[in-house]
Amino acid sequence: MTDYRDAVSSRIASANNLALDDVDYQIIALLRTDGRMPYRSLAKELGLTEATVRARVKRLEESETMRVVAVTDIEAAGFGMLLAVGVQVEGRPALDVSTDLAKVEGVYSVSQVVGSHDIEVLSIAQDQQAVDAMLRQLAEVKGVRKIMPSMAVDVLKNQPNWVPFE
Repeated sequence: MTDYRDAVSSRIASANNLALDDVDYQIIALLRTDGRMPYRSLAKELGLTEATVRARVKRLEESETMRVVAVTDIEAAGFGMLLAVGVQVEGRPALDVSTDLAKVEGVYSVSQVVGSHDIEVLSIAQDQQAVDAMLRQLAEVKGVRKIMPSMAVDVLKNQPNWVPFE
């Protein structure tokens, strides 16, 4: 197991009271390539029983360590505008502001950060009109002092399953 896996496993274990082992990582890696892979196929690939694989997947899902979801190609779905918006906060806790920012339509990620701004918002939109409306909504959230939007002009890599579990 690599040092990175140890760090990830330790963080997950402390957050979810669950320690991951190599079999867990192998299950996650296989499901990342095919989220609908049957338990029987997983078991055959890993040299385990179907019941063992089923129990492990259930444990990973119930502990919220893993979930199997459909990943949408945002461009193919008609969302050609990708934005990163830095948000400076004033007069209100950043966590409260973050919670309200997360409710804005088109926002898919909100993170508290350290740097030139307090919060980073990632969002998608179908067109410039939707971008303008979303930016207005972000700016109107109580506690937002300043927004600093950046729009992607060319996405070179968009890999939603980037965590190196292989």
